[in-house]
Amino acid sequence: MVASVSPYGSWKSPIGAQVVAAGEVGLEQIRVDGDDIYWIERRAQEGGRKVIVRRSAGGEIADVTPVSFNVRTRVHEYGGGDYAVADRTLVFANFADQRLYCQKLGSQPTALTPAMDSRYADGQMDRRRNLFFCVREDHTGASEAVNTLVKVDLNGTDAGKIIVSGNDFYSSPRLSPDGSRLAWLTWNHPNMPWDGTELWTGQLNEDGSVTDKTKLAGAIDESIFEPEWSPDGILYFASDRTGWWNLYRWRQSRIEALCTMDAEFGQPQWVFGTSIYGFTSERQIVCTYTKADRDYLATLDTTTRALDTIELPFTTISQIQPAGDRVIFIAASPTESAVIVSLNLAAKKFAVLRRSRETSVDAGFLSEPRAIEFPTEGSLIAHANFYPPRNRDYTAPPHEKPPLLVMSHGGPTSSSSASLKYSIQYWTSRGIAVLDVNYGGSSGHGRAYRERLNGQWGIVDVDDCINGARYLVERGEVDGDRLAIRGGSAGGYTTLCALTFRHTFKAGASHYGISDLEALAKDTHKFESRYLDRLIGPYPERRDLYVERSPIHFTDRLNCPMIIFQGLEDKVVPPNQAEKMVEAVRAKKLPVAYLTFEGEQHGFRKAENICRVLEAELYFYCKVFGFELADFVEPVQITNL
Repeated sequence: MVASVSPYGSWKSPIGAQVVAAGEVGLEQIRVDGDDIYWIERRAQEGGRKVIVRRSAGGEIADVTPVSFNVRTRVHEYGGGDYAVADRTLVFANFADQRLYCQKLGSQPTALTPAMDSRYADGQMDRRRNLFFCVREDHTGASEAVNTLVKVDLNGTDAGKIIVSGNDFYSSPRLSPDGSRLAWLTWNHPNMPWDGTELWTGQLNEDGSVTDKTKLAGAIDESIFEPEWSPDGILYFASDRTGWWNLYRWRQSRIEALCTMDAEFGQPQWVFGTSIYGFTSERQIVCTYTKADRDYLATLDTTTRALDTIELPFTTISQIQPAGDRVIFIAASPTESAVIVSLNLAAKKFAVLRRSRETSVDAGFLSEPRAIEFPTEGSLIAHANFYPPRNRDYTAPPHEKPPLLVMSHGGPTSSSSASLKYSIQYWTSRGIAVLDVNYGGSSGHGRAYRERLNGQWGIVDVDDCINGARYLVERGEVDGDRLAIRGGSAGGYTTLCALTFRHTFKAGASHYGISDLEALAKDTHKFESRYLDRLIGPYPERRDLYVERSPIHFTDRLNCPMIIFQGLEDKVVPPNQAEKMVEAVRAKKLPVAYLTFEGEQHGFRKAENICRVLEAELYFYCKVFGFELADFVEPVQITNL
């Protein structure tokens, strides 16, 4: 078949907004209970409802939680660690009322905690004591929420009794195999968990109380991640004391390094319940690590400390759960959406147990990313994944170069993987190149790279997005006159800064982005309430920096079109920030569009809203950059165009 000649941006693609929004199920939080495998599915077609799913030993897959339940906690607002399972009994948090529920397989859920303004997460069941140990975030007081570790009786309804308290945050309560000790992580303002945490253990008494509390590792400048007990009762954990999250253990009253290398055996604790390693036996760990912008699966001998990397076709690996001679995990690659995988460790053969997307798109429409390194400010190197346009049915006119859409991820201490994302292929299959930037501050490249953003948010991230775009322009791979930038949350802030303080991009899209840092410092939730102390400076002592780096105060510098998307129930970035920015852009007579969504919080979960956002943004770019769309898209009202 001869490819048709058509301008970039005008290519007809089988990857519609409906394919992006409705065709994929989010796969999360694998748990293993005997021969049963559990996970959570996040279903956009059901308004983003999260459902616990079980796969039996015979391979039958069925929903466990009833349709009236949405398994999702709001602790830290970002949640995670939504459920636990043991002996075919589940304990989970329900989104609507944030109560804990207990459900025996085949029965209906019953409430464990009363209807009050408290939230629960990251729990573990103690079947011998019939208790559930977890994090509680208590919002019943008039001031800041109070975070503690509590024990909840699995027999009745109570709010939980506090067993550890006194610090600002807690996570990862983990019970030793013999039930005699409890380990946990804790940290205080202004630290985020990737800045510095402490690992503690305590004696667990028969009534579930904790005594003899002892700090084992960690500091304000050392991040401990994922404590886990080995089958023989030794406590393991990840620490970035060398500048990289590597694996260690506490044995014979001292810390021992297991595998020291320039790779990340950990990740920022934005959500609870992540799992990057587990034990197949007291002698073997199966783990995942990140190096050079991709993930690897490996086994680690706890005696010889030899690391054996397993060759797999996946570049993103998470949620490691050993199950006898197998390991279960979530994986993806540049050509494969997220799947749940069962790997036989002896034979090194794997089977896919569940796919996030049952239908696939022909590879001729998929752009495979190219990892690039490019020079940035301070004679440093930054990282990104570049996706050139690709569509088997089209080619561009001679000498035309494609528009470039720079993506700035949220977090900002997060990262963008090279796994298949139809939200990126939506653009590339239409003839728009994408640069997915892992700017300074992103995870996956060690602590020093993460700390590039300290005191420099709104500067380093913007520099890296701009320098990545310029790098591709200089190489002749994209059109320097058709550069756009988009991002959500923190990525939305980077986008707004780039459009306000710089003049590289010709258009931009902010998804629930931050325009007023001072307002964010005054009006945000507990988990992030002191986050800006490191990224900007202490508030109000350095109020000058908050004003200086807030786009809302410098709208006179804006000189290009903008589209803004906002959820009206967003507590992380309240809608008033978006509204102020839109009003200012309108007043400056620049083209602007503003779309709001009822019932959406920090991020869009409903399929119809995800569709509308994608199509509206595409429509906006076609009007700004002057290309015709191959398919009809519902128009967007653009003021001043």
